[in-house]
Amino acid sequence: MKQNKHFIITISRQLGSGGAYIGQQLAKKLNILYADREIIRKAARELSVLVADLESRDEKILSFWQSFLQFSAFVPEAYVPPRIMLPTDRELFETESEIIKHIAEEHSAVIIGRCGFHILRKHPHHISIFLHGDTASRNARIQKLYHVSEEDAAEMISKSDKERSFYCKSFTGKEWTDARNYSISIDTGKMDIDKSVEFILSCLKKIL
Repeated sequence: MKQNKHFIITISRQLGSGGAYIGQQLAKKLNILYADREIIRKAARELSVLVADLESRDEKILSFWQSFLQFSAFVPEAYVPPRIMLPTDRELFETESEIIKHIAEEHSAVIIGRCGFHILRKHPHHISIFLHGDTASRNARIQKLYHVSEEDAAEMISKSDKERSFYCKSFTGKEWTDARNYSISIDTGKMDIDKSVEFILSCLKKIL
């Protein structure tokens, strides 16, 4: 790998496919920055809102009614001091995109989610990875990580897949699960999570 050049690894992942763990392990073994929650913190600071206001909107788009309640001009009879207006989905995406681009200019890093594969598609030393898996393996991992039932895990997976797919399509015009968007696509249900880390590292040596 060209150590004198900043290189970027972006990871897009299905819930339960081990994306956070794999990203953290890659960053640790390569001694580079791991960027996930840091992106939220920087976005909150730039948009002058609380981190908690953005965490629940990570890679999601507000529903019509959420947007209506947030941005409606309804004024109650009794005066209530107006609350700070939260950013729109577009404002949040564009802010996070600029943060991701800045990170890529300044550091070698592993960047999780947020359509990084698309945002950094023109970066000369960028490797994009998509992690996915069969429903059974993902369900088992979610049950173990979050201590939930099989039914609750299935609901979490279904909801997350729909939200991330819609988010990606809305802001990039691309299908989130299309392997053509990525340099490497791995089924972590078939390949052990730790073996996936080693496989990616071996690929990086040949690509970067």
